[in-house]
Amino acid sequence: MPEFLILNGPNINLTGLREKGVYGAKTYDDLTREIQEEADTLGCSVRFVQSNSEGALIDAIQKAYFDGLQGIVFNPGGYTHTSVALHDAIASVPIPTVEVHMSNVHARESFRHVSMTASACRGQIVGFGFMGYRMALRALVEDQKKENESA
Repeated sequence: MPEFLILNGPNINLTGLREKGVYGAKTYDDLTREIQEEADTLGCSVRFVQSNSEGALIDAIQKAYFDGLQGIVFNPGGYTHTSVALHDAIASVPIPTVEVHMSNVHARESFRHVSMTASACRGQIVGFGFMGYRMALRALVEDQKKENESA
């Protein structure tokens, strides 16, 4: 069964508590539950990691590779706009990563329009709330199926 990492950066654990006008009232537990339900539907497994620490996020990316995971769904939070180190971590492992943001970062403050991490990713999904995570997971599962069929 393919396994994927669901990786969340700073403040994602406060979803449902912070900036409800931007992120809504659903909680981080609601998010993980919805993703788990999607994984069950897709026939894959998921691991959840959330950290407010850049180094812990880098460690999780590297661990995903060494543990043989098939891909990463990653919301880098505020590090999206500042972290060359996260870009390099994503680029250094040969597993696909999809960057996800619950809000449409391009419709917000100008500093959010630039992603330091997106160019190292397979793709980016923004503005669809929790559904963006499900979309990213589905995309990675479909890519994995295509890769297996061509092997």
